[in-house]
Amino acid sequence: MGEGAQRHRDQEEAVRLRAGIPGAPVLIWNYSEEAHVTTLEMHSKPASTFVPVIDVAPFLHGSEAEKRQVARDVDKASREVGFYVVVGHGVDSNLVPRMEAISREFFDQPLDEKMKLHVSAHSSSVGYAAVGDNNLSYTRGEAKPFDLVESLIIAPIDVPDDPYYGTPDALPLFPANQWPTHPAELRAIWSDYYRRMQLLADDLMRLSAVALDLPKDYFQDKIDRNVSKLTAKLYPPQKTEPLPGQLRSSAHTDFGTVTILKPGDAPGGLQVADAEGNWHDVPMVPGSFVINLGDLMQRWTNDHWRSALHRVVNPPAAKRATSSRLSIVFFHHPNYDVTVSCLPSLLKTGEQPRHAPIGYSDFYRLRLDQRRAKVTVSA
Repeated sequence: MGEGAQRHRDQEEAVRLRAGIPGAPVLIWNYSEEAHVTTLEMHSKPASTFVPVIDVAPFLHGSEAEKRQVARDVDKASREVGFYVVVGHGVDSNLVPRMEAISREFFDQPLDEKMKLHVSAHSSSVGYAAVGDNNLSYTRGEAKPFDLVESLIIAPIDVPDDPYYGTPDALPLFPANQWPTHPAELRAIWSDYYRRMQLLADDLMRLSAVALDLPKDYFQDKIDRNVSKLTAKLYPPQKTEPLPGQLRSSAHTDFGTVTILKPGDAPGGLQVADAEGNWHDVPMVPGSFVINLGDLMQRWTNDHWRSALHRVVNPPAAKRATSSRLSIVFFHHPNYDVTVSCLPSLLKTGEQPRHAPIGYSDFYRLRLDQRRAKVTVSA
């Protein structure tokens, strides 16, 4: 590693994040000429068995022995990879194409029309985010160019008229969504998709509980009024060459419990890093969803399970001008008033938790402020 790259790595280690929580340190980033150079020397590997494909149908409908086997498979994937691909999930095969088609219809509109829903008009980051609005490299203290993606984002739907949802901690997490007037059917289709992903997330959390040797419904009262978000991400064709270090989505981790992704199949796809820093392509399996664990789940399991670094790479140079990739992402989070602390079953005798207990609303603010942070440039 060269001296400049080592200095950049040293700077990355010095990054501190401020979340508006008393005592939290401040985010500082010192600019260097290497700011747009990847700080980790990682190499890409083609799709392989690194990210396993797991049929969850036996857990949903099978015998107790079959359920336990699926749970063991999920535990192994969660410990070793932090990603797995699920089939046999029971989601209606017609729902995904409808969701993809209506989302593309929205993104195909003129920019001026989409900007009517721009996230800047809403403190809770719901609505439309244009290319140039997102930079996930900030979440790792890096100073890379913005991500080459545009998004449409909604927060929870079907929110009851109940005081629970009107507290100061709750209000930012249950905002009124910004819905477009066109396409006219978008709200209905997105609402159907959101509700179905909620059910799939419930199944995955029950499966996670069994995999962690907990009662099947251990998480249920912690996620029954959750603050999950649904996002469609369009990675448009790249008419000009990306800047050095610029990707469709910079390397990052998610910060909730589980993420349910319906990836696109166009060139320029999702990659996940292993513990040694090698990048692996995530396989495209027809009819599947890609599942990854978030930082909150890693914290809940005392780092027993991995929240893996991942990114979306650019298409090959020959296909950049034509590759348009659409991904649909359900970011599952728990109830806002849950306190997340190490699961006692994961502590060995004499071992201490690696993370202090934290309320989810505080954790959410920490990560949201981190995502919105700008780098501090100094000479």
